Amino acid sequence: MARLVFTQQLSRFTEVPEVDAQAPRLREALETAFKINPRLREYVLDEQGHLRVHVVIFIDGRRVLDRQRLDDVLLHESRVYVLQALSGG
Repeated sequence: MARLVFTQQLSRFTEVPEVDAQAPRLREALETAFKINPRLREYVLDEQGHLRVHVVIFIDGRRVLDRQRLDDVLLHESRVYVLQALSGG
């Protein structure tokens, strides 16, 4: 199963579990995590269900590029990291 890891920056706001998800696509895996902790949804997705601008996701070391559909393929052994994007200069 793919493993989703939510970095500790989100722990200021809500519980950030590591989640094993048997899902073929990223969106389905995220839904598995949201079922465990529904508050995660509001920190990860916006009102349209798209990835928030301050959140970035990496799957097996590659950044997710489609922030709307979130239909990236997950392998059985995939590692998914969900973290807050840093900005500034």
